Amino acid sequence: MTIARAQAIKILRPDSITAGERAIAVEVPVAIEIDGLGYAVMMMTPADLAEFTTGFLLTERLADSADDVRDIDIFEAEAGWIVRVGLSDRCKGRIHDRVRHRTSDTSCGLCGISGLEQLRKPVPSTPPRPDAPVEALFAALSGLRAHQPLNSATGAIHAAAACDRNGRITAAFEDVGRHNALDKLVGGLAIARQPVDGFILVTSRISFEMVDKALIARAPMLVGISAPTSLAIDHAHAHGLTLLALARSDAILVVNDPWAVFSD
Repeated sequence: MTIARAQAIKILRPDSITAGERAIAVEVPVAIEIDGLGYAVMMMTPADLAEFTTGFLLTERLADSADDVRDIDIFEAEAGWIVRVGLSDRCKGRIHDRVRHRTSDTSCGLCGISGLEQLRKPVPSTPPRPDAPVEALFAALSGLRAHQPLNSATGAIHAAAACDRNGRITAAFEDVGRHNALDKLVGGLAIARQPVDGFILVTSRISFEMVDKALIARAPMLVGISAPTSLAIDHAHAHGLTLLALARSDAILVVNDPWAVFSD
């Protein structure tokens, strides 16, 4: 799968114009077909599509575990990529309840839902108490760049990483879409049966859906490099997710601390 391409460019400087070349992130439509029904078209980086599909079905509440995701078939079409997947017998009825034909861009994971009631998706359980020390947060931040090769080449890619209690990054995925990167991580962890024993670190702003996906992954804590939205904070508060934002090398903002982990 091609995830970056060379692009001829011109570089403007105050005293010159020069020709050059730059790596550009590939963004393509990926159609998700579930049990023969078209469910979504995602604009995304065409890599780790099995992990993405698994995570997407989990965070959409169409599957409860990686074992419910069957027969993933990935192939390239003229206009993009198609992923055909089946659900286990116990989950098959859900697709008929929630079928929606939508095109979701890289900035909005809720585009095209049929009603506001679909925001009220069940959360399986309260996240566990985080036990990663402050030092682990800064360690993960400093180590994240090494897990972002596509972003280093293109400058246009988000990442989502699972970190252990010591701040060591144990899994990381990249995508042009922040939701897609997190779905890839959720799916990759589910396939590997790897729990998040520290926290999830994302390189984007924290929206409602980013919090929701972290809850499905049962992450003790979600840490974002950018700021949260009001609905994201409310969702984290309602379900007991520790939420940190605006994570920088010199400071991190504690937004929701239900366990009082970061009390003075």
